[in-house]
Amino acid sequence: MQLSDFHYNIPQELIASQPPAERGEARLLALDRATGKIADRTYGDIVDYLQSGDVLVINDTKVIKARLITHKSNGGGVRELVLVEKHGPADDWHRHRVIYRRRLKAGDELKIGNNTINVEEILSDGIAVVRAERDLLAIAEEHGSVPLPPYMQREATATDSERYQTVFAREAGSVAAPTASLNMTEATLQKLRQKGVKIAYATLHVGLGTFLPIRVKDVTLHKMHQEYYEIPSETVRLLRESQVRGNRIVALGTTITRTLEYAHDDIFEGDIRDLCGEADIFIYPGYQFKTIQGLITNFHMPESTVLMLTAAFAGWDKLRPAYEHAVAKRYNFFSYGDSMVIL
Repeated sequence: MQLSDFHYNIPQELIASQPPAERGEARLLALDRATGKIADRTYGDIVDYLQSGDVLVINDTKVIKARLITHKSNGGGVRELVLVEKHGPADDWHRHRVIYRRRLKAGDELKIGNNTINVEEILSDGIAVVRAERDLLAIAEEHGSVPLPPYMQREATATDSERYQTVFAREAGSVAAPTASLNMTEATLQKLRQKGVKIAYATLHVGLGTFLPIRVKDVTLHKMHQEYYEIPSETVRLLRESQVRGNRIVALGTTITRTLEYAHDDIFEGDIRDLCGEADIFIYPGYQFKTIQGLITNFHMPESTVLMLTAAFAGWDKLRPAYEHAVAKRYNFFSYGDSMVIL
């Protein structure tokens, strides 16, 4: 299976660099994965596609202000860092893996405000391990900015601080938004509840595993980075009850999909309990889904791991024509773009 198999052409003008004027004012492409039938709807119509008894699982992670503009203490100029994941114990925010844009070496000392960040180790792929005496999350909150995807080709604004965050974000730790959730509103959630849809929450902190590009031609050789997840016992209970009733489990996004598929055995076996761990599952066509029966997601970048996950669920033979339809119908793509529901 070749990386080039998952290439498609996307006109630059269809890449959304700004959020919709109002959250939830997005289009929705509905795809029947059994027949390939496509319907053009609006995002609020998602209520029509979920049924009473379905469980909609949502990622409640919160994006941190992970982009830091630092200066080398010896006068060597500006160094941009993007915090991507903690390096060490789950409760230790002093050490972090970062992506860096200009040359760094182990031992470099960087300044931001009154804080010092030391480069401990240089890893591969432009990634380093850094350490600060203070909590790096606190430093980022004071001095950082929202790490918008590079394809937006602009600096983050105050609007992004709100709109590049979901309405249910509460667990800080992600360096990118779980984008399928950006179009979801409290009003739509309330309509789903009124219809009898169960809303459940889990956390996966988006890091390198989600957005690091694939650098091998044979996608089966790609190795995913681990990303930390938590699934509360209440969500485990709802998922087990759904399985017993024969109702559907619908994932709001690829991050939740990876979490639920990775933790499947722990969710459905043994005592009902809080779960946590590090998910490194790479889902691509040929994977047999064990947990979810529905997926709500955005339109993804060519050759990305999240596109491959979506192709695995829908079937690339169904998804590719849907993407071609979306281009022809001028849907907006990527993080601030329109959404799909695949059932």
